[in-house]
Amino acid sequence: MTRLFYRLSNMHRQVDEQIRDELRRRAPDSLRVLRLKKLRLNVKDRLARLFQQPRTA
Repeated sequence: MTRLFYRLSNMHRQVDEQIRDELRRRAPDSLRVLRLKKLRLNVKDRLARLFQQPRTA
């Protein structure tokens, strides 16, 4: 596993936790949730591209 993969996976998990925390609030900030979801999707797309790259030995 590469460092980049680890960092992106960790970032995805942290953003996911932030989304859950925000949604648990009495009055969640919908704009913040939207931004976090876009960030999470961006990280997920970067992870997918990382797996699509040809492997070099």
